[in-house]
This record gives sequence, structure tokens and C-alpha cells, in this order.
Amino acid sequence: MRALTWQGKRNVSVETVDDPGLQHPDDAIIEVTSTAICGSDLHLYEVLTPFMDEGDIIGHECMGRVVEAGPESNLTADDRVVIPFTISCGSCWMCQRGLTSQCETTQVREHGSGAALFGYSRLYGSVPGGQAEFLRVPKANYNPISVAHDLPDERYLFLSDILPTAWQGVQYAGIKRGDTLAVYGLGPVGQFVARIGMHLGAEVHAIDPLPERRALAARYGVRVYDLTEDLHDEIRDATEGRGPDAVVDAVGMEAHGSPVAHFAQHAATMLPDPVARKFFETAGVDRLAALHASIDLVRRGGTVSLSGVYGGIADPMPMLTLFDKQIQLRMGQCNVKRWIDDLLPLIEDPADPLGTMDLVTHRVPLSEAPDAYKMFQEKTDGCIKVVLDPKA
Repeated sequence: MRALTWQGKRNVSVETVDDPGLQHPDDAIIEVTSTAICGSDLHLYEVLTPFMDEGDIIGHECMGRVVEAGPESNLTADDRVVIPFTISCGSCWMCQRGLTSQCETTQVREHGSGAALFGYSRLYGSVPGGQAEFLRVPKANYNPISVAHDLPDERYLFLSDILPTAWQGVQYAGIKRGDTLAVYGLGPVGQFVARIGMHLGAEVHAIDPLPERRALAARYGVRVYDLTEDLHDEIRDATEGRGPDAVVDAVGMEAHGSPVAHFAQHAATMLPDPVARKFFETAGVDRLAALHASIDLVRRGGTVSLSGVYGGIADPMPMLTLFDKQIQLRMGQCNVKRWIDDLLPLIEDPADPLGTMDLVTHRVPLSEAPDAYKMFQEKTDGCIKVVLDPKA
């Protein structure tokens, strides 16, 4: 089969690799019909390279058609399924409590990590990912989300990651009708965070430096702001001087405006891999501009919810401010299956209230994935969300 493989820092290529096969009775094999590039894939492209191995198949947002089903998979051929990016068993202590991203059956204990993830480095099990023609799905008796055949892929595809990630971010923010919510970052997750906030009856303020991202969010009634020196004053003026009730940081570890941390991240990737891995595991730092700005902006007694991915072990945090302002922090890898019952009716609503059909800016063949990664990272050509078509 053809698959997108990691070859080095900022270097991915489409190669011919072995087809996947069933390894356990609860496995399934799917033919991938759509697979997306996620913002967190860019961390593998740039920052987390010491944890990657040449030839790793990447990608963790995909859906497709079952072509082979193990006897314990609860699936049959031609079933249409979305594959959550987390690999969870559904029956362990964590899964039974809705914490599927902490699944005790698939935890990557070697690195002290939670549940294994598709296509996401040694840190999460080095499981072959979904930017490929075919994908082996472990724990297929629980993991896959079965969907109908009548709606286009883009109505369902984002259930694999970014839509439940955004939903969890808003739920963790504790937003109620009439509350005010701010969103830092209007990439794909931030776009859905803003739309979900509006859907739940909040007043939403969103911040992003790119005009095309602000324009897309504004179509949904979101108040949008550029990264200016007085933007926090503007938002406070609109919230009776207090600041918003909650802020969702949808940016993560590679935020702009953190030059020292950016240098440290870059320098670490230039070290030999074993040394670099040790650095990340003991002294790694994130670019924290968006998180620190969220802490500054939120009202006293408010909540900061992290949807953007962080991976630093030695991140400096403004503990005085957090304590003095009585701020709650909530975060974590998304527990995808926990939120599907809430999201599926919205996905299948003919009105498409969350705008799942109004996010993708580029749909390209899998063969063009290397150029698409470069475009997505550099934010050129108005790129907000890329979907790859392995069948094109």
C-alpha cells in the first residue's frame, strides 16, 4: 500500500509499504477513505522528531470502510467507521470512568504515557497511523465509531479527534448559556471550540493573527481579535472589566511569541536522538505564550481549559497569578468515545449546526501530502484544514 512516512525533521514522503494484517482476534483492517492533517501532526514534523523513527507511518484522523474483521471485532466487511485517535479497550478501570485516553490496557508505560495513539511517535506506542491506504485498527470491538453511509465523509471525519477535542475543551471550561468564553487560536480545534461555545449559548471572543481564520470564525457570530497589545483590554471592556468566564487555549506547545523556548525546542532537535529524548523527558520546555496570555485574560475565579497539546516537563508557570486569581486549570488528551453520544446527533442534523462542512480548505490526494504539510505549517494559501484522499 501507499502511506505517508516520516523521514526526518520537516521531511515526510509517500512510500510503498507492507499492507497491514490482522494480529489479534479483535483487530480490523479498514480501507481509508479520508484522513486529515492535524495541528498536532506538526509537532512530529518539527518538535518531537527525537521520538520518531525513519519510516514511521503518521496520521491519526481517519475514517473508512472495513475490509477485514477479526472474529472478536464486532464489525463486518463494508461497515463504515470513524477511528478515534486514541486506542482504548473500553473495559478497564479508566475506560469505565470515561477516561479512555488513559486506558490501562494500552498505556505506554515505557514513557509514562497514557493510551497508545495512532501514528504518534515512540511516546505513544509507535502504532502505524492512518495517512495511508489501509489501517490496522486494534481493539476494534470498542474503538471504531460506526456511522451511516448516506452523508459525506467530512460530516463524520472530525469525530476522530478535533471535534471531540473541542467539545471536551468547552465542557472542561464549564461554560453555561450566557457565559463569556475566549478562545486563543483559531486553527481547526479553535474554530470548533468557538462554534460549540456559540451553540451552547455563550458569548465567544476569539484571538488569532491570521485574517482568514478570523473571517471564518466571524461567520458564526464570534467576536474576533488580532494579536494586538490592547486586545485583552478590549475583551475586558466587553466583559464588564472582569475578563471572560473561561478561556480555551487551542494553540499548545508551539505558540508564537516564545523566542527562548522556541530556541530550546529547535536546539534539542539537533541533538543525537537518545540525548534529545533525555532532554525532553527531563528538561523540555514548551512555547507558553498562549497559555500565559490565557491566564492573564481569564477573570478571577475563572477556568482555563487546555485543548492545545503540551509536552514540556519543565515549563515555568505563573503560580502566584494562578493562586491569587483563583484560577482552575483543566486539560488532557481527549477522551473521544466519552463525547460521541453528544456529538453524533449534531453531526447528523441536516442543519449542520457546528459547520462540519465549512472547515476544510484543501482536499488533496495522498500523493500530495508532503506539500500539504509544508503549506499547513507555513499557513500559506489560506490553509486552515487539509484532508487527504488515499483513493484519489
